[in-house]
Amino acid sequence: MFIRKNLSLKGLLRFTGMHLIWISAWMVSVTVLHSIFHDYWMDVPWLPTSIIGTAVAFYVGFKNNQAYDRLWEARKIWGSIINSSRAWGSMINNFVSNQFTSMDTNKEEMHGIKQRLLYRHIAWLYTLRNQLLIPTPWEHLGQGGHVARMNEKRKMTYGVGMLKDGVTEVELELLLPKDEINNLINYKNTATQIIDYQGKDLKELRRLNLIDDFRHMELQNILNKFYDWQGKCERIKKFPLPRQYGGMSMIFVGIFIFLLPFAMVSEFHSLGETGPWLSVPFSILVAWIYLVMELVGDYSENPFEGLGNDIPMLSLCRVIEIDLREMLGETDLPPSIEPVDGVLM
Repeated sequence: MFIRKNLSLKGLLRFTGMHLIWISAWMVSVTVLHSIFHDYWMDVPWLPTSIIGTAVAFYVGFKNNQAYDRLWEARKIWGSIINSSRAWGSMINNFVSNQFTSMDTNKEEMHGIKQRLLYRHIAWLYTLRNQLLIPTPWEHLGQGGHVARMNEKRKMTYGVGMLKDGVTEVELELLLPKDEINNLINYKNTATQIIDYQGKDLKELRRLNLIDDFRHMELQNILNKFYDWQGKCERIKKFPLPRQYGGMSMIFVGIFIFLLPFAMVSEFHSLGETGPWLSVPFSILVAWIYLVMELVGDYSENPFEGLGNDIPMLSLCRVIEIDLREMLGETDLPPSIEPVDGVLM
């Protein structure tokens, strides 16, 4: 997540600089052709080109609205995960007790039970994040070729690569028993099985009368909510913005940029010999604006990609971890995740 109010000029050029090169080359090339063959030049009217530009703007605007909806929905889901996690911590901390059993569990054992349940939940958070970062074929990192290489480099500059991210593996070793880790990593969906382990633990607590039926039901309802939030994240991750919208908008923008210099040269030709060359900066500017609109939507539609536009899942996981550890009375807490170069991951 970019946290600065405005993008720096350097960052903007990094994001669009390569596109400016080919846009400029195309606008200059058409102008050169016009200066050589102007006696035989077929003027392209501005009116149909402007109509195409208007239609493309509406289409790209629709796509960007849908891309923003996916991004904002992802953030709301993680906000719900935060709220439910805090509720889980509070309920474990206060529901699990000797109130309903005649065999008192000593303080150390009781703390160990609560710690196991809360640590396992923290492990679920980091595991879910890790699973959501696996590239899909329609994301930039999954496309292969130049696009993948460029975005792999971008990930190292404005993405999870800035943090040399191996936090999930480290956290799991600290949070879960080794035998449990060995069992969990063999599952295809580890996050799902971690919640199931929590349910089995609740069943055992009920058997030992460390919780009653009502509290067991309430705690299981919280676990069901975690399944719900996980499923919503997986829906966004595994179902792309329909490609007829995501892919066609780039084609339409490309068609408009292709036609733009022909219409601009013809329009500016009436200003005299230097008129066609005056069209070059205006054509570059118009084409660049349309392309940036397209790129903004293109990089916003996948909020779990590992790039700078992502939901800051690592930071949110750490916020929850700190809250739950403090509920256990711990004081040796991990540091909060800080932004790097204006990006919070």
